Amino acid sequence: MYINAEDLHFQILNNQIRESSDRIITLEHCMGQRYIGSGMSGKEITINGVPGNALGAYLDGGKILVCGNAQDATGDTMNDGEIIVRGSCGDATGYGMRGGKIYVRGNVGYRAGIHMKAYQDQQPVLVVGGEAGSFLGEYQAGGTIIVLGLGSNKKTPVGSLCGTGMHGGAIYLRCDELPEDLPEQVAAAPASKGDLAAIDGYLNAFCEHFGVEKPKILSKGFQVLRPNTSNPYKALYTTYL
Repeated sequence: MYINAEDLHFQILNNQIRESSDRIITLEHCMGQRYIGSGMSGKEITINGVPGNALGAYLDGGKILVCGNAQDATGDTMNDGEIIVRGSCGDATGYGMRGGKIYVRGNVGYRAGIHMKAYQDQQPVLVVGGEAGSFLGEYQAGGTIIVLGLGSNKKTPVGSLCGTGMHGGAIYLRCDELPEDLPEQVAAAPASKGDLAAIDGYLNAFCEHFGVEKPKILSKGFQVLRPNTSNPYKALYTTYL
């Protein structure tokens, strides 16, 4: 099914998507409509244009491909499925993710992966090909964030205060130098063979989605950030009697 989204109000557009019996849907001339694919499962949407905020919010399966940029809160609280963005995303990408995967070819704004969490087999993944803004992985409680820094000329591909409040999951940074302002409650170490094996499938998927050669990604090492169990954040929030 093809939908011309030009001048369509976001509610009308989203109703057409929900009511369609077609599994594969292509949107043309998308111009900032919000909530596309919200709560969706079992469909594949290709978006030509720029979707608005909360793309794929509460996504519960299926696939969304954006042939351009996306705005803020992409994948907000998504449970399952896959969002692929060939451009860049705004702030709070993957906010509160509980499952599924988001692949972004370019950059993401501030607070990507904030409140990301995992439960049993629900393991959310956010892969960023370029750079991430400040507060990446803020209050992260689970899942995996990978920032590759492709095309970046910075020493580290993230902004300030990476991992603030992090108490679960892992952040992989493709860089030679760690951020200078990592909080004490975050432990950092060079990625081991086991660490790289754990993200190998996600790197393969990224390369397949965007036509990137994997040796280019592996030409630089990775650093892994995890909660510091000897100095955990929970000590900041717990009153001892």
